Amino acid sequence: MFEQTVNIDRMEQAVGLFGSFDENIRLIENEFGVSVISRGSDLKVVGEEENVSKGVRAVNGLLMLINKGESLSEQNVRYVLSLVKEGTESKLESMISDCICITTRGKPIKPKTLGQTKYIEAIKNNTITVSVGPAGTGKTYLAVAMAVTAFRAKEVNRIILTRPAVEAGEKLGFLPGDLQQKIDPYLRPLYDALFDMLGTESLQRHQEKGGIEVAPLAYMRGRTLDDSFIILDEAQNTTAEQMKMFLTRLGFNSKMVVTGDITQIDLPEGKKSGLVEAVRILKNIDDIATVRFTEKDVVRHRLVQDIIKAYEKHEEERKRR
Repeated sequence: MFEQTVNIDRMEQAVGLFGSFDENIRLIENEFGVSVISRGSDLKVVGEEENVSKGVRAVNGLLMLINKGESLSEQNVRYVLSLVKEGTESKLESMISDCICITTRGKPIKPKTLGQTKYIEAIKNNTITVSVGPAGTGKTYLAVAMAVTAFRAKEVNRIILTRPAVEAGEKLGFLPGDLQQKIDPYLRPLYDALFDMLGTESLQRHQEKGGIEVAPLAYMRGRTLDDSFIILDEAQNTTAEQMKMFLTRLGFNSKMVVTGDITQIDLPEGKKSGLVEAVRILKNIDDIATVRFTEKDVVRHRLVQDIIKAYEKHEEERKRR
């Protein structure tokens, strides 16, 4: 058996590293098949040499997060372990960045993965950012956080959030109420993100003054959107014509973020996704960035990653057959 020692300087580091009921240490032990033993200010990692090396690198990666003020959760512990397995944990340093926004509950919003960090940088440095990836990667939430930050800093005068009203297997006509009430459920995820960052009263006040607008994509036609931060969500459900219409609404001193998951297209049979086409057409244009997320960037329950991987495997097998 091989063993290696990691020195822990402060008690707070040890408390953060171990987690409730030593849950973080257990994750390291189970992932790499090692034993982690605490001896005063030292942490001994025991096992096969290669596994011990990975366990020590994982511990050091987590300690670096703690030293930068990050609190450990199952999500970011598992993410560090996945980077260690790939041998890319050195990139962790570039992931740690400033807070984007504070929620109404006082929770700081920061990128939690390398993909999310790249996404935030792309939004900062480009007029149009297109993000493609699976559910749970923070595409919409982080875009809204960036929009709220720009709005509060008076970099833009308006936030405009929009989605295509396309049914995911249901029919709009069967929903109760008038047109607006039928459409509202489609816009609910956008409202949820805004509620989180602004609170109900502040959001209503800004909506009444015209500073924040949440509307179906069809309402964008014929407009020029100056001094605005515009987000198109669920863009995989736009047609090519709708996507072109949306992108050409861009006015002066505005930013656009387009988000979507090309594995969840709900368009009728035979209709091509405007998002898939836009990614191909716009790839070589300056000031337009495309960011691709993978299942590693999922920040929901760990099972969401497993579900995405299972569906990807099923799709690959179906194509092979």
